[in-house]
Amino acid sequence: MASVGLLFVGAVLFINGVMLLGWVDARSAAPMNFFVGGLQIITPLYLIFTADGDADVILAASGLFLFSFTYLYVAVNLTWDLDSTGLGYFCLFVAITAVVFSILNFTRFADPALGVIWLYWAFLWALFFVLLGRKRDGIGRYTGAVCAIQGWVTAWIPAFLLLTGAYSQIGVPLAIGLAIFGVVVFAALVPWARRSQPPATPAPAAEPAAV
Repeated sequence: MASVGLLFVGAVLFINGVMLLGWVDARSAAPMNFFVGGLQIITPLYLIFTADGDADVILAASGLFLFSFTYLYVAVNLTWDLDSTGLGYFCLFVAITAVVFSILNFTRFADPALGVIWLYWAFLWALFFVLLGRKRDGIGRYTGAVCAIQGWVTAWIPAFLLLTGAYSQIGVPLAIGLAIFGVVVFAALVPWARRSQPPATPAPAAEPAAV
């Protein structure tokens, strides 16, 4: 069930990314955030209720709430045009927690690919914190591009690998490939995002003081 939810996480990350790139109207992205946020509430609750006390299942499922609350928070902000500061600082909380889940996947769960994916998410949510919480609008296009790409790389592709049973066969190579891809692509996006920034509008010249 978690893999089905992951598939649609890919969809909402892609839509939110292209929204930040200016390709999609902000309010038109709200419904998908509501849909996936709701789905990511149901999925971990189901996994926890059927875990029969398995601590590892409950621990893994708890991380899904980080996504559901983010998407619902985004949906509410977009629908009612709220200030983004609260969402931004929640994203800081998510980024820090994602690092912990990454470590757990490398150690406790022996899933290096998911460990790398959690690092991807920690990086993305850290960008959200800077963009929304600290109001650094200059990284908007970069964040949008990273978000849209992560929708495919960290969610859509892994979801299909899980659904088809291929994920467990390529865990270590997938982890290495994702790590290399992330470093190369996200570094290459930096000069692209800088070139894509609109030129700053010069401030109007001050009127001469009256004598």
